[in-house]
Amino acid sequence: MSPVDTSGEDAAVVCDRLVRVHRAGRIEVQALQGLDLVVERGEVMAIVGASGSGKSTLLRVLSGLDTPTAGSARVAGTDLLTMSAAERLRFRRHVVGFVQQQTAQNLLPYLSAAENVQLPMTLAGIPRKERRARSGELLDALGLAAKARRRPVELSGGEQQRVAIGVALANRPEVLLADEPTGELDAATGAEVLEALVRANRDFGTTVVIVTHDPGVSGVVERTVAIRDGRTSTEVIRRRATDAAGEERTTAEEYVLLDRAGRLQLPAAHRRALGLHGRVRVSLESEHVEIRRGDGEAR
Repeated sequence: MSPVDTSGEDAAVVCDRLVRVHRAGRIEVQALQGLDLVVERGEVMAIVGASGSGKSTLLRVLSGLDTPTAGSARVAGTDLLTMSAAERLRFRRHVVGFVQQQTAQNLLPYLSAAENVQLPMTLAGIPRKERRARSGELLDALGLAAKARRRPVELSGGEQQRVAIGVALANRPEVLLADEPTGELDAATGAEVLEALVRANRDFGTTVVIVTHDPGVSGVVERTVAIRDGRTSTEVIRRRATDAAGEERTTAEEYVLLDRAGRLQLPAAHRRALGLHGRVRVSLESEHVEIRRGDGEAR
């Protein structure tokens, strides 16, 4: 897999200089500061970042729960800045599925697993026969066919999150967004939930975007994008290849992302190791760009 083409043609998600400002009285907080992002159709990728970096705000914007302040954002060809209230409702019912971290927020406690999965289809006016068939298909794919009649309180945390994935997939969305889906789970149960998200991509062709702190996600996605200070900063691409001995190995290569304004964020470890801060010198060489400290020492 090569670095993603930033042109965004026919991509599932395209953000171009995306800005989101939160206001509380006279105080403004710029959660997203000109973020660029492209997610290809059929991809499974992760977004990581420290608390307050803007990753959860990004997911709320992409899910239609929040409105961009400036810039542009498209999901499955839908412009998120120009949607009417009716279009936003349809977008959230049919174009995207959303899984939250708190299991209690994903499911209605008085409905069974099957009834929870069928609820989005009921709201969308899908006939009963089709609803039952679709919920059975999803619960079977998620390994929960035998627990279709159980209510959330009768399910483990991991099982509840897998049912929540079924709810999110009920109306065949093009993009599935998951906000810290393993945040309340132990490592083994979290791995089951991640496998369910990968299965959703494999079996149903759904594009999957996971916001997470879970280091285990790196083992199931090919691309991880890091957000820092409201902008994409670095990207890790993982490739599987067979070596000369016939063994399959996974390699990871990190890229620094250059946004459309020509800005990039050097990894903090690089800046600390080289003593880069404040003013730096940049020069164009024959095949590379050279960065020098302000004192003129080449780096």
